[in-house]
Amino acid sequence: MKTSERVCLAERARNIPLYLHAYAFHLNMRYERILPGDLLDIAHQNQLRGVKIHVEDGESQALQMLSDLQLIDFRKKAENYGLDVNIETSASDQKTLNDAIRIAHLTGASSVRFYPRYEGHLQDVMKKISLDIEYLSQFDDCGLTFTIEQHEDLKGEELVSLVKNSGMKNLSILFDFGNMINANEKPLDALRAMAPYITQVHVKDAKIIKDNSGWAHEACRSGYGELPMEDMLRELLLLGEDKPQVISFGLEEEVEYFAPAFRFDDEGDNPWIPWRTASYTPLPETDKVDERLAQEAEHAIEQIHYVRNICNKFINEK
Repeated sequence: MKTSERVCLAERARNIPLYLHAYAFHLNMRYERILPGDLLDIAHQNQLRGVKIHVEDGESQALQMLSDLQLIDFRKKAENYGLDVNIETSASDQKTLNDAIRIAHLTGASSVRFYPRYEGHLQDVMKKISLDIEYLSQFDDCGLTFTIEQHEDLKGEELVSLVKNSGMKNLSILFDFGNMINANEKPLDALRAMAPYITQVHVKDAKIIKDNSGWAHEACRSGYGELPMEDMLRELLLLGEDKPQVISFGLEEEVEYFAPAFRFDDEGDNPWIPWRTASYTPLPETDKVDERLAQEAEHAIEQIHYVRNICNKFINEK
């Protein structure tokens, strides 16, 4: 690495925009032990830049269940802490996008993340997604940025084509550290394919598991898996010439989350994309709930330290 790159990396690592991700507390939020407002407290306590929250996180107390006044109260709390808010949702149809945009405006969020979940042959799925993005384009100047996540079924080049063909100036890609595995891509290959369009990130580690002629992944504690986390962080931090291209790194520790293979070596050029539910992690056995929830919270905080330690390594490399 050139001296100029090392200096740039050190500067960006020192100022990395780390965001608390609600999925790091997925089980706690399923049991309503931790609610959206609590995530703001945790992010503030750990000196993070913001929070990434799904509209359904927190069950009966999720953002999509709150009144307008309650959402405005959430906004005020985030503003008092100086925290940026990113809203996430797990589909791309018009109703889902409308609700996420409504919540984003009321909570003062800066962005909305979505990903498609359609069943069918790839070419038909791509057409459906293109129509969803065509609908989304009317909101291109609404004050929000939008990201489409590479979420286990589409390859990097397919996502790039969707963004390039959208005509939107405020649509980009959210890169997840592990989701390319299920689309039968290697982490660094996928990152480089999408690199010009990546503005946001989900950071996690995972074990890679052979699944027929494809690959599954099981998320695990950061540093205990097989993903090249340090290499990916380095390349992502260096994206952008005059200023950092990636504006948020979501800390998405999701121990025990499992996703099967969706793309395969022998699938042909128009494979069948199966239906899948939104992401979830199995709930713990009833006699181990308290222990598991405490462990999840510990892992979430440990990931913050893990990523900061890598950044400190980058800072000291110059």
